[in-house]
Amino acid sequence: MAEYEPLVIERAEGVWLFESDGRALLDGVSSMWCNVHGHRHPKIDAAIRLQLEQVAHVTSLGMGNPTTIRLTQRLVDITPGNLECVFMSSDGSSAVEVALKMAFQYWRQCDEPQPQRDLFLAVGNAYHGDTLGSVSVGGVSRFHAMFDPLLFEVVRGPCPDSYRLPEDVPPAEATEYYLSQYAELFERFSSRLAAVVVEPLVQGAAGMVMHPPGFLQGLRELATRHGVLLIADEIAVGMGRTGKLWACEWEAVAPDFLCIGKGLSGGYLPVAATVTTREVWNAFLGEYAASRSFFHGHTYGGNPLGCAAALASLDLFEEEATLENVAQQGAYLQQCLAPLQEHPQVGDVRRRGLIAAVELVADRESRSGYGWAERRGQRACQAALSKGVWLRPLGNVIVIMPPLCARPEHIELIAEAVQFGVNAASWD
Repeated sequence: MAEYEPLVIERAEGVWLFESDGRALLDGVSSMWCNVHGHRHPKIDAAIRLQLEQVAHVTSLGMGNPTTIRLTQRLVDITPGNLECVFMSSDGSSAVEVALKMAFQYWRQCDEPQPQRDLFLAVGNAYHGDTLGSVSVGGVSRFHAMFDPLLFEVVRGPCPDSYRLPEDVPPAEATEYYLSQYAELFERFSSRLAAVVVEPLVQGAAGMVMHPPGFLQGLRELATRHGVLLIADEIAVGMGRTGKLWACEWEAVAPDFLCIGKGLSGGYLPVAATVTTREVWNAFLGEYAASRSFFHGHTYGGNPLGCAAALASLDLFEEEATLENVAQQGAYLQQCLAPLQEHPQVGDVRRRGLIAAVELVADRESRSGYGWAERRGQRACQAALSKGVWLRPLGNVIVIMPPLCARPEHIELIAEAVQFGVNAASWD
């Protein structure tokens, strides 16, 4: 914080942010991965105004609202598998926290209780939020090490990294290699596992780590085989970011819990949801005296203004062919970034939909990164800022996640700025 110099954004429109001095910056990370259709989209603006003329907030404790109910039904209709029940909250961390607590309580109240299931299986280098439960299943030590004494015990598997494979494992065998290690963990802890938690396909805060194809599907099969619940954290990768509405769809996986946030409202307002099955819901039903309720509540859960924005955003996916644009612009982004793969300080250029990452390395052969204190990623993003593109790094990784409405001219500008930034960060 002693070195913090924030940008002051006075207004925004489309993919552009405007500082108080009038300088325009292309929003290259979707205002922290949440903006979908651009800033100040007329349809979302209008939906919020209309809702504001009716009611701004209605508690979900003993009350409901038609807008919130419509969004609930919409989520049931568009989520994979037999997810039929929705718990609304305000942010992604809370959505994951809810899933963890529900899974834990489920095993104590289901038709055949298994109270010994008190462990969660997490994926190496995962990030699931900043509340204590989500931090416990997270695995980015730089963010969480300070709080280790406060966290609960977790079984942690390896990070299924397609880039940093062991030397003796060819890429074609990556999926089998990682799944074999998870199979051992399922066997070892099977009777105690309540749920396995995963960011499908891409691990965001880990540095946009891309999973090998089939890993997610294999994890689902292992969970099913051992009677373990699967929690899919799609806070970052959902809402069309990978090219399908849900990342799970790429491998035909239906989780037991789907956690949604960030782009759910189009990036306008804090709205999140945990969607689960009727089987889980039923475990919480009972007479008042039985006290089987899920004692967890959020003041602004299901806020009508946020839900109105979310409904308008979901309409826009169809009206503006958003997923088709993600496929087109994602492919073009990969094409524009391809020359960087030959740069001596670039170890990897990877992409999934409109998620891309350029990883800087000190040595390409060993894939060893620069020390944190060298700030190579930060230097690259600071240089890109001088070219009118706002980016934020994850250590040595330059993250590129523009709004899903980005057009070719925006992609070109981003690629040019990243190229400039990489060159600037390579100077000693």
